Amino acid sequence: MTGETDLGRLLATMRPVLRPGRFVFTTVPGDTPLPAGVEPVMSFRETEGLTLILAEEAAAAASLRGIYPCRMITLEVHSSLEAVGFLAAITNHLAQAGMGVNPVSAFHHDHLFIAAARAEEAMHLLADLSERHRAEQA
Repeated sequence: MTGETDLGRLLATMRPVLRPGRFVFTTVPGDTPLPAGVEPVMSFRETEGLTLILAEEAAAAASLRGIYPCRMITLEVHSSLEAVGFLAAITNHLAQAGMGVNPVSAFHHDHLFIAAARAEEAMHLLADLSERHRAEQA
């Protein structure tokens, strides 16, 4: 499966799903093993250390200082890693509402980490964006 590349089709068929729970971003030194029981939904190695996105309660249980309490929205459309403009269109749409977003692209889907207090608003904005593109595709 290579995923969808057509921007209009991606926007029209994306189905945002708000995942349960709250997440935080944290970091540990690159040579530090993960604390027992820590299973991040995302990790990325940077020069300064290993960035982790994990459940808020898991970070607290492991005594990891988490920042940016957020919710995860999964865009349930299989976007190609080579798709042009998909996340740009989405982040621009949310930015127009004054909303920051931390996007993560994985193999099958894109995921948005949105400030917890604005997650429901983001879901409505994404549904409106998708509906507008469905109407254009018809």
